[in-house]
Amino acid sequence: MGAYLGLRLFQRERRSLFGEILDWMLTPLLLLWPISLTLTWLVAQNIAGKPFDRALEYNVQALSKLLVVKNDKVQFNLTAPAREILRADDTDLVYYQVVGMHGEHLGGEHDLPLPPPEEKKPINGEVRLREDVIQGEAVRVAYTWITMDVKGATPASHPVLVQVAETLEKRKTLATEIVKGTMVPQFVTLPLAVLLVWLALVRGIKPLAQLEKRIRARKPDDMSPLDDTTVPEEVAPLVSSINDLLSRLKVSLTAQKRFLADAAHQLKTPLAGLRMQADLAQRETDADELKKSLKHIGLASVRATHTVNQLLAMARAETTGRSLAKQRVDLVDLVSEVMADTVPRALEKNIDLGYDGPASGQPATHLEGNPTLLKELVRNLLDNAVNYTPEKGQVTLRLLTDRFSGVLVLIVEDSGPGIPESERELVFQPFYRALGTNVDGSGLGLAIVLEIAQQHSATISIEDACLPGHTETPGARVAVRFAGTAPSHA
Repeated sequence: MGAYLGLRLFQRERRSLFGEILDWMLTPLLLLWPISLTLTWLVAQNIAGKPFDRALEYNVQALSKLLVVKNDKVQFNLTAPAREILRADDTDLVYYQVVGMHGEHLGGEHDLPLPPPEEKKPINGEVRLREDVIQGEAVRVAYTWITMDVKGATPASHPVLVQVAETLEKRKTLATEIVKGTMVPQFVTLPLAVLLVWLALVRGIKPLAQLEKRIRARKPDDMSPLDDTTVPEEVAPLVSSINDLLSRLKVSLTAQKRFLADAAHQLKTPLAGLRMQADLAQRETDADELKKSLKHIGLASVRATHTVNQLLAMARAETTGRSLAKQRVDLVDLVSEVMADTVPRALEKNIDLGYDGPASGQPATHLEGNPTLLKELVRNLLDNAVNYTPEKGQVTLRLLTDRFSGVLVLIVEDSGPGIPESERELVFQPFYRALGTNVDGSGLGLAIVLEIAQQHSATISIEDACLPGHTETPGARVAVRFAGTAPSHA
């Protein structure tokens, strides 16, 4: 039940890329639509008010022309027909007011508010506009001051004030009509825009669906790279990453197949020998012959174990790749451990196993590497040298620092038959063995050494050794040069 709920929650949280893009495209569109409506209303009000403002200005100027001076007094003569024309509006109420030089009322409404007292009086005849309230209703007011030439005017006299006010119903109606004319088409175009966005997304995301079909149609063993020329530019990095993964999987699968094939091939012979010796041991009745068969079984099992270990070492070296874990290693300590393990085999063949190099703890012998793989490298070099060196021979491991380049060099020399120059490149191939040596082995030792050396950016060379006292055979000298290991003098 818990697993089912967890699966349901995972399915609920997982979202479609198509839906994600659609949300991010439509959400701003739907949020901006109310903002657009508000801005349109404000602009419509401004546009709708301009013609009515001009009409108010015209009325103020017309009333100003009706001011006359008689008997040194300002008079305002507005005939009844003219008054009717001024107020002839079916929608809005129109108010007017004329205030004389001494603040006396000359005509119109008494309760029409005066301009703010702090307002600077305009130039004679200049018309201004303001918002105000009369009888609890908002109005638009146009007003001006007219200077009259009256004898006996005192410094306390003011220009004559003429005002015309109008309520805002026509303005609101016109603004509403403008908004309707603007926004109603948007109600039609908005669903159309959503449909077009949806169709565009369907078409835009189609290459992803095609890529998904191409991947599903591939055979399980098809590790060839995907064609990135037919995908959008934004998807190309994803395809490139998939191709990189496919190439690494191909290398890994190839290594696994080769390992299985090599393991089957190499184990076939010792296992067949074990079976044959076991069958012979079952038939033997003589105690000495039985012991001999059991000894052969023991030797065959040792060879099989050695082969398995080498195959595992080869697989480990090949598959470590980029994830190689490195640390600071003292090569002297590492070599000492491997040589201690090799001493019993050298004593069995009466081989002089020696070391020539600096003592432990010297900065020149430190390098960055994987201790496990480096031990395997040294072990295979020593095993190879001991295997091919005859009894009473000599094997020497040397550690030195190149005096010209400062790099650390590991050398293993033996007094064995040596490696002909024509075969020095071939011996690094897996399962290759030099002819005429009559030495048991799987042919993996130097292949493992080469793989580990490459993991540590090292180079390998093979030369004749010619050790003192063993001039009858050239011997072999295998040198591993660890690049970038110049000693630090910290």
